[in-house]
Amino acid sequence: MIRGRVWRFGDHVDTDVIIPARYLNSSDPAELGKHCMEDADPQFASKVRPGDIIVAGENFGCGSSREHAPIAIKAAGVVCVVAKSFARIFYRNAFNMGLPIVECPHGVDRIQEGHEIEVDLEQGKVRNLTLGEVYPSAPIPPFMQELLSKGGLLGYVRERMGR
Repeated sequence: MIRGRVWRFGDHVDTDVIIPARYLNSSDPAELGKHCMEDADPQFASKVRPGDIIVAGENFGCGSSREHAPIAIKAAGVVCVVAKSFARIFYRNAFNMGLPIVECPHGVDRIQEGHEIEVDLEQGKVRNLTLGEVYPSAPIPPFMQELLSKGGLLGYVRERMGR
């Protein structure tokens, strides 16, 4: 179960907004986290707190296929992204990097910035604790949950190799 305070963004948030290209010369997660969502909200990285959740509209993570985007989100302290839909490459990169993401097309419009929500990856539910509402979401398959529990694909492979 994931629980946190919401930061709200709209439709078609592309990877250049999540982590602007001018910062891609670094692979340091902490440095990337300092610039997460900077072009959408210049103060986002200073306002977000560990355990917060991003909620967005359609096609979150569209654009360039860079792993830096989910890394920056995690490094900023965000523990989950809930959106109406995700760009396909971002979806895969997020799980590979160990960032939980959840499609919740019927609840996103009810969730506002500052609300507190709870995300149940196994059951496929998003609870808006502020409004007392529950929305169906796409449950995360067991294999993908295992990737998340290992911190992403690299952690999963390391464990499988006995390291």
